[in-house]
Amino acid sequence: MITLSKGGAYLINGTEVIEDGQEELLKSKLGDKYLSKEDAAKNTIAYGILKNHNTSGNMDKLQIKFDKLTSHDITFVGIIQTARASGLEKFPIPYVLTNCHNSLCAVGGTINEDDHMFGLTCAKKYGGIYVPPHQAVIHQFAREMLAGGGKMILGSDSHTRYGALGTMAMGEGGPELVKQLLSQTYDINMPGVIGIYMTGEPAKGVGPQDVALAIIGEVFDKGYVKNKVMEFVGPGVSNLSADFRIGVDVMTTETTCLSSIWRTDEKIKEFYDIHGRVEEYKELNPGAVTYYDGMVYVDLSKIKPMIAMPFHPSNTYTIDEVNANLEDILRDVEKKALVSLDGQVDYKLTNKIKNGKLYVDQGIIAGCAGGGFENICAAADILTGKNIGSDEFTLSVYPASMPVYMELIKNGAAASIMEAGGVMKTAFCGPCFGAGDTPANNAFSIRHSTRNFPNREGSKLQNGQIASVALMDARSIAATAANKGYLTAATDMDVEYKGRKYHFDKTIYENRVFDSHGVADPDTEIQFGPNIKDWPEMVALTDNLLLKVVSEIHDPVTTTDELIPSGETSSYRSNPLGLAEFALSRKDPEYVGKAKEVQKVEKAREAGQCMCEYSDEYKKILETIKKEFADVNKENLGVGSTIYAVKPGDGSAREQAASCQKVLGGWANIAQEYATKRYRSNLINWGMLPFIYEEEELPFKKDDFIFVPNIAEAVKNKTTEIPAYVVGDELKPFTLKLGEMTDDERDIILKGCLINYNRV
Repeated sequence: MITLSKGGAYLINGTEVIEDGQEELLKSKLGDKYLSKEDAAKNTIAYGILKNHNTSGNMDKLQIKFDKLTSHDITFVGIIQTARASGLEKFPIPYVLTNCHNSLCAVGGTINEDDHMFGLTCAKKYGGIYVPPHQAVIHQFAREMLAGGGKMILGSDSHTRYGALGTMAMGEGGPELVKQLLSQTYDINMPGVIGIYMTGEPAKGVGPQDVALAIIGEVFDKGYVKNKVMEFVGPGVSNLSADFRIGVDVMTTETTCLSSIWRTDEKIKEFYDIHGRVEEYKELNPGAVTYYDGMVYVDLSKIKPMIAMPFHPSNTYTIDEVNANLEDILRDVEKKALVSLDGQVDYKLTNKIKNGKLYVDQGIIAGCAGGGFENICAAADILTGKNIGSDEFTLSVYPASMPVYMELIKNGAAASIMEAGGVMKTAFCGPCFGAGDTPANNAFSIRHSTRNFPNREGSKLQNGQIASVALMDARSIAATAANKGYLTAATDMDVEYKGRKYHFDKTIYENRVFDSHGVADPDTEIQFGPNIKDWPEMVALTDNLLLKVVSEIHDPVTTTDELIPSGETSSYRSNPLGLAEFALSRKDPEYVGKAKEVQKVEKAREAGQCMCEYSDEYKKILETIKKEFADVNKENLGVGSTIYAVKPGDGSAREQAASCQKVLGGWANIAQEYATKRYRSNLINWGMLPFIYEEEELPFKKDDFIFVPNIAEAVKNKTTEIPAYVVGDELKPFTLKLGEMTDDERDIILKGCLINYNRV
């Protein structure tokens, strides 16, 4: 289904691929049209868009200004609060505030709706756009109303992906949006570009999630597209509808790529035309001779219905494989879960085998990935005349926007789903992160959504609660529902797909969405709720640091859900200190208490007390340090906590994965590598040092103290290898690495955080 080139590759006239090592063939074909790799790389679609948005004048060191911004209701409060503390007066570019995550307003008293009113009043005061709850999920509204050919959009949600519509979009932590609101830039090195060369046409019953999971399963573990741009090309693209391309595109986030872009054609022009914005269409194609840093070959005709088993989107199989090797695969998932779940619960999947088949407890079609018009229409076609039964299995469907929902009602698809026993719900992202349709304990849910990490679907391991999610396409979910909950591939069903045509009605947006049209009203008073709190004061980096390792995680990958859980904790994201109480709560319940104990020492130091006065332990530590570093004192030795994780930061763009550590006194992370660029950026923007220690055998362990001398000088001088010491009876040296940072990023760390860097 999917194969990868071993090196780079040329694409000739959009249809022929010549890989590295075939120079003679290349030159014979091109003749005087031959281009070097460097010149041909400038012919990617991605290069052209980045060039048009780069303000540095140097295509190796990009400083990007985006066309538009978008956030939802568990990110926009913190972003605007940070920007306000930094001198915000007006949104300089269109900024859309959607309300699709905490829209149920069911947890924590009034705090969810308080956030919404904060958003509405800020949209009025600063000149933004406000989308009320239940009207649209963030990415569907962006597709319908924001995307444009050749444009760039930055969103504070990791699945900010509109490449299928010709828009390069990136999901980042909130501080990167703050920079744009303050007319600063998004600074990155020119990323590599990987071609996704599509041929063939999907079989009947195969959907976009099947294609996406097949790609993710092949590239994720290899890091093949990590922090690169995925550029979708090849003749197979033309065989996919706009909705199908969008469904594949949104899942590119799960490969850990930086962004995505697709070649565009008449089908994308039709999408813009349907939405009344045909002027936003732009034809995009790679050049006649284009070079890619790698090539992923996707034969669409060979893709089969897929399933990503718990607990990662890359844990992929065909549904046929699972059904043919059921017990072996389920036992393998159980074995892998021992690592992901730290053995905290007795996790079983083999007990879901009934009559030799896999029985599923729940099906969900939802959000930015599953809630598209074509996905739901296809599910309705499969369910027409059938029913889901009256046993444990349930089915919920969440259209991605109210215009989509309206059309499903008008064309009868919604009725077919409800007649079969499914429940139609409003536009809401909750099922993706554990705030809606949470399964029962030990239940197994199949979902056309974006992620299936541990802890995202309501699991609380410390309370003995566990549920698990597998990702599937809406078509196979509907087939499973029609088969009363027994796992079934859509290709096994004899279905007449009606191919209903979509008619977009923007009336509801005109009636309900507040659009300032870029006109700010500075006299508007922002409406605050009691849970909306300012960021606490944060001090500048001291000359030297003493770090206590308060958590040590050896999982192959640590997700942002494990660093700060989603679900009900999302209601507290407007309250930095309140939310911090949940940091690592489902991964390392001791973390918060240990971090606070270290923070007490730092607070005492900031108040003028010597750490040697705090306890005999700290007195001994200081005496050991002073034997070799006599100049260290309470003025130049900051005290903070750090965590060690092998590869932290996979998943969500949420800045709180870093900021919660910071407000609890964290000064650093130590990792073999960082799972995503956005998590590392979050650390830096919150003034935390993104240390790297690449060896598997650690010189320190949990509860050890690490002394890092002259760290401020090292940051200023762009030192890449940082001397550090484990503090015991003596100082035991080892070396940390800091990695590349821009001058602004170094200044942010030196000043303690982005707020301090920008404070007026």
